[in-house]
Amino acid sequence: MTTATTPTAGKKPFIGPTQAIVLAMAIGILLGFLFPSADYPGLTTFFKAVSSVFLRMIKSLIVPLLFATLVVGIAGHGDDMKKVGRLAFRSIVYFEIVTTLALFLGLAAVNLVKPGSGISLATASAEKGSAFAQSQVTFSSVIEHMVPASFFDAAAKNEVLQIVFFAILFAVGLSRVPGKPKEFMLQFCESLSEVMFKFTGLVMSFAPWGIGAAIAVTVGTSGVAVLKSLGLLIATLYGALIVFVVAVLIPVALLARIPVRRFWSFVKEPWLIAFSTASSEAALPRAFEQMEKFGVPKRIVAFVLPTGYSFNLDGSTLYLAVAAVFAAQAGGIEMSFGQQLLMMLTLMLTSKGVAGVPRAALVILSGALTMFGLPLEAVAVLLGVDAILDMARTSINVVGNCLATAVMARWEGEFPDTPPADAAA
Repeated sequence: MTTATTPTAGKKPFIGPTQAIVLAMAIGILLGFLFPSADYPGLTTFFKAVSSVFLRMIKSLIVPLLFATLVVGIAGHGDDMKKVGRLAFRSIVYFEIVTTLALFLGLAAVNLVKPGSGISLATASAEKGSAFAQSQVTFSSVIEHMVPASFFDAAAKNEVLQIVFFAILFAVGLSRVPGKPKEFMLQFCESLSEVMFKFTGLVMSFAPWGIGAAIAVTVGTSGVAVLKSLGLLIATLYGALIVFVVAVLIPVALLARIPVRRFWSFVKEPWLIAFSTASSEAALPRAFEQMEKFGVPKRIVAFVLPTGYSFNLDGSTLYLAVAAVFAAQAGGIEMSFGQQLLMMLTLMLTSKGVAGVPRAALVILSGALTMFGLPLEAVAVLLGVDAILDMARTSINVVGNCLATAVMARWEGEFPDTPPADAAA
């Protein structure tokens, strides 16, 4: 007997994953507009549950995927600590240059547009802001937080930076182990990595449902009224982020000889996931897979991408610059250029390594406002549109980190001049 093949075998699906996500976003916006959470709380609860299920599935695969691929990338290809250290140094240099540019661009935008000038803080409460301010972050605490006290505790909390730190030390130790023990562990990690990529494919098939639900919750909760009152702030941030992409990220890609159009074809799906869910974690597995298909070596993707999630938050850094000066403008406080620079330096240091903190940007912002005597009522105002602002800054974080992997691969001399034969967006 011969096995019959289906006539659709090998054909592309009617609608691709990116198109499905766009369609889901459009439906989610419509549902959120037609069924606002104030009038339909039960439906909003259901949407939140669907979105939460998707995000939980994503989070469940991050730790095994990162650990397995990083160990194989380092121990499986003969890398030594010197090579890893060189990649780490180059990555940190790149991260600091790009995030500094983002910071100054945000500072220029908010001083030019002045979105806080027409905002009144009289009706806002400082209590919400003070709640965030109690969770102040210091640079020394960030350094300490990088090292896990327990791998299993870090894995349970999805502490990406701690997992990276542990995986690097584990891989370096494994590279020094001779014979069968090393072969066994490498085979185990390679098998785990392959399984987790298949797992990612299964989870991503649920993405349109989870993303559509997340968008419906955002639109249904925020509504249109809040967009009118803080429209200038939203426009300032979105406009500044667009300028950042055009004036910084694209020139960086061109200088590193990264094909921009082809890069975008691979990164657009992770970008859409990050934008619609406002979660960097949700986009990480897909970004991982797409950057490997793009031609970036696994060891570079496995190190640079998760490290960038803590140290290369371009969108969040730009947002902090805009939000901090917005608070001063809304409170009628004149800040000199020197004071603004000092505040930017503080934000730059305290914004590292806190990507896993819920509403991390607001936590950092509240601490900075307290330190510089600016009104915490501004945080309460920002909370009204934080979901919309978060979508923009998170999606740019993901694009910036994907580009960082390609730039590091070029810097290391490991980026292919011709596309891989099996690469497909």
